[in-house]
Amino acid sequence: MTEYTTVSIPKELAARVDDTIEGTTFSSTSDLVRFLLRSIVIQHERSGGDLSEAEFQEIAEQLTDLGYLR
Repeated sequence: MTEYTTVSIPKELAARVDDTIEGTTFSSTSDLVRFLLRSIVIQHERSGGDLSEAEFQEIAEQLTDLGYLR
């Protein structure tokens, strides 16, 4: 069975995330955070090194283009 840990974010950010996921396939903030973290880790593993700010921004843009983020 998968074990979980808790990640804390400011309430203001949580509210913005709620607005962002409205109308998407994500049902909760946790769903979005898991997806984003997996995407970032996979990209990092593929690059074989550190993920730059530009690479992170590119991931966010790709997710926006795919309709995962607004």
